[in-house]
Amino acid sequence: MSRFVRSEREKLANLFGSLGPDAPTLCTGWATRDLAAHLVIRERRPDASLGMFVPPLRAHARATQRAYSARPYTELVDLVRNPPLWSPVSNPLAEGLTNTLEFFVHHEDVRRAQADWHPRELPTEDQATLWRSASLIARMRLRKFPAALLVQAPGHGEVTSGAGGERLRLVGAPGELAYFLSGRQRATRVQIDGPPALADRLRTTPLKI
Repeated sequence: MSRFVRSEREKLANLFGSLGPDAPTLCTGWATRDLAAHLVIRERRPDASLGMFVPPLRAHARATQRAYSARPYTELVDLVRNPPLWSPVSNPLAEGLTNTLEFFVHHEDVRRAQADWHPRELPTEDQATLWRSASLIARMRLRKFPAALLVQAPGHGEVTSGAGGERLRLVGAPGELAYFLSGRQRATRVQIDGPPALADRLRTTPLKI
């Protein structure tokens, strides 16, 4: 397991434990119990996880989510903290791609839903890890956006994306960019330079692959 994923997993499990099962998150409709259940299902029930992408399996996915959410909360937190020995998303070959943003973003989904949240000061190594992920998804998720986009993480790098047109610049720390590009634009602290209408569109457009 990568050091970054292991650290984010542990911090998120600790936060789940301290907040309890009914604390808010930024995942619409989900409290901490529901988000913990999602993470457990994603690692341990690929049959149900497929329901996020395969419409005929959505009812099965919803039923599995309800069943896991009803489990004792301490059990769910323990399952989040201790991943299975192997799963399609938690294995040495895939984890860098599958879990780096999953655990960072959901950790922030819980943190930023609390009234007293504040930005984290992440070590340089962690910022570099997040920039690698952010730069990749910037190319993928912004490729059709109607602008010539420059995405910059000062001290880490920059990438270009977009379908062309007017220039737009998105600037932020690697973690903020990763969170922004995961579809949480309104909950991030970034700078967008360019035409106001395009900047507003970037803040509201769905950013999914």
